[in-house]
Amino acid sequence: MEWPMLETPTGEAEATGQAGTGQAGFWTLQQAQALHGLPFNDLIHGAHAVHRRHFDPNAIQLSRLLSIKTGGCPEDCGYCSQSARYDTGVKATRLMALEEVVAAARRAKAEGATRFCMGAAWRSPKPRDLARVAAMVEAVKALGLETCATLGMLTGEEAGALRAAGLDYYNHNVDTSPGFYGEIISTRTLEDRLATLANAREAGLKLCCGGIVGLGETLDDRLAMLVLLANLDPAPESVPLNLWNEVAGVPVAARAERPDAIAFARLVAVARIMMPQSVLRLSAGRQYMSDEAQALCFFAGANSLFLGETLLTTRNASEERDAALFARLGLTAMPAGEGVDADA
Repeated sequence: MEWPMLETPTGEAEATGQAGTGQAGFWTLQQAQALHGLPFNDLIHGAHAVHRRHFDPNAIQLSRLLSIKTGGCPEDCGYCSQSARYDTGVKATRLMALEEVVAAARRAKAEGATRFCMGAAWRSPKPRDLARVAAMVEAVKALGLETCATLGMLTGEEAGALRAAGLDYYNHNVDTSPGFYGEIISTRTLEDRLATLANAREAGLKLCCGGIVGLGETLDDRLAMLVLLANLDPAPESVPLNLWNEVAGVPVAARAERPDAIAFARLVAVARIMMPQSVLRLSAGRQYMSDEAQALCFFAGANSLFLGETLLTTRNASEERDAALFARLGLTAMPAGEGVDADA
């Protein structure tokens, strides 16, 4: 198989199938387009080869996501059920009690999750709320779970406080391409998001950062989003790839259209080649995917998912269906501590 030859930052030609230099700024939109334009079998084969070099191809990282504070967010993200600006039927709640969060984390661990993710619908946390979340992080970490939180924008000091409490990952998605970003959000800039990612990284946190496809963006927007993610220095350790999850009452609903299974598998494959050491998560919208579509994405390089029938406020695939699919495919749970090369 002949791969498009790509120029590395040092000027040396490298076959795409050998990609993964780890050098920031390596990828361009033109290179992503060249990858995406390969014959499907060549692209999937190459992506799986990259995946197999860095991961056990039959192991899936399992996380559980809990909304610790739902609704009432002042942001205008045009896809989000939790924005106070739209009538989506989601009721705002107060921050959960520590005991409730710990009980949910215990159940998650018993059900096979190795990471527990806590999400709060805030623009940014208030000091009193951050202290309570830090206590939750500390308690969940004590259970032997990896910890992740998504709380909106963070300062460097706030990120440092969460890291000191034992937080492992901070989730803050870029959502879409730089060119399409302003079409779906006006209350927070992409630069705001990148600043939070930089603050989290500076504090020693690992990044969970991805985006959403099917919001009305073009294919080039999808590829530009992957370029943005791959060129972060370093690339995020976890990359959630979300399909548009239907939400009534939000502006995006009028123009949203999810890509079909083959188109989405192509994106997964491109993401795997561009971010060879990142864990790629099939996140929101997975309930719309057939077992065959998920299997194709796993082969293309996806190796993480959320357990549970609810993701914050939207539906997810059932645990019974996931268990049956794992049995059919011979998949097992990835041990805690993702991102370790299979050959290490």
